[in-house]
Amino acid sequence: MILEMKVPSPGESIKEVEIATWLVKDGDYVEKDQAIAEVDSDKATLELPAEASGIITLKAEEGDAVAVGAVVCLIDTSAAKPTGSDTTATQKVEEKKAEAPIAVETPKAAPIAVEKTYAEQTPSPAAKKILNEKNIQPKDIVGTGKDGRITKDDAVNAVPSMGTPTGGNRGSERTKLSMLRRKVAERLVAAKNETAMLTTFNEVNMTPINTLRNQFKDEFKTKHGGLGLGYMSFFTKAVTRALQLFPDVNSMMDGDFKQSFNFVDISIAVSGPKGLMVPVVRNAELLSFRGIEAEIKRLALRARDGQITVDDMTGGTFTITNGGVFGSMLSTPIINPPQSGILGMHNIIERPIAVNRQVEIHPMMYVALSYDHRIIDGRESVGFLVAVKEALENPLELLMDGNAKKALEL
Repeated sequence: MILEMKVPSPGESIKEVEIATWLVKDGDYVEKDQAIAEVDSDKATLELPAEASGIITLKAEEGDAVAVGAVVCLIDTSAAKPTGSDTTATQKVEEKKAEAPIAVETPKAAPIAVEKTYAEQTPSPAAKKILNEKNIQPKDIVGTGKDGRITKDDAVNAVPSMGTPTGGNRGSERTKLSMLRRKVAERLVAAKNETAMLTTFNEVNMTPINTLRNQFKDEFKTKHGGLGLGYMSFFTKAVTRALQLFPDVNSMMDGDFKQSFNFVDISIAVSGPKGLMVPVVRNAELLSFRGIEAEIKRLALRARDGQITVDDMTGGTFTITNGGVFGSMLSTPIINPPQSGILGMHNIIERPIAVNRQVEIHPMMYVALSYDHRIIDGRESVGFLVAVKEALENPLELLMDGNAKKALEL
């Protein structure tokens, strides 16, 4: 029996996918549920499992765009499993080596020496004058005159190198962007062109957070099964508090209407093997520090392992992105449409600041809020960022109700 494998729908709005990589070859025997291909949609990269065991015949090439529901391969389920199919890869390599003929190196004939003449690369008086004016060395010119002499025409046609080194690798490579990367690019351009995007900045003294982390991170890790107490839980808690104080930042445009939400779904930008992914932490306003750290870790591992799904990245009412992990000191993050706001975190640098009229060294971070000015006014945007700053600089009172051990479930 010949089974036609069709492209399953990865999501309601997705009409086609792209064959990113075939994990098997035409004519291979595949087992049921074995991953046979990686397919890119405009939202995620997914594995395509075999629906049955048998001999596979591929019907699409890598890089092909295939409509949802189209046939991508055939599986002959009546075909018997080849004998010896469990031979290990090492055994196959050894067999191949044994069958390979032994190469015998044939001595190369010595090159015939060509005697140089005194005239080679020697410019004529007129050529020498021109080369001096062009600041070109005679050794860089191949002469066409008798015995290799550099003529006036050679000097006139010579092009100065302008100090550019020669002889290096000047190759290039042209590769097609994945469907996911193309969709990200399309959305970023749309965000710039279709929103009235503006960015406001502030800075945060990270000393209070660092003090709490240093005090409780080991106990937190031991109590919660190796879970780390990172910066993201503090920032997520600070953002959810600020969004409840300034709900316009937690809303989005819908034609002539403003759609507001009484919940906070935070999109967290993470770097995966296929590029930037933005999975969503649902109802972040209800999660504890432990809950936020556990959910971010779960989503980051799924993104790293290529297991992130469309559902994981659908929705989100606000985004947090951390360019600081790559060393960014300051940036203007681009809104993740249809959301109206995104908070950019940056690296932490020790800088001198004034504290009670005294100069002190503290770990400081610049934070940036990009927002859609069509729906969020300056008062709300600046007030939101100030509220985030206040919570991060006083986390014990504003994020932990004065009891760190209880907030951290220790």
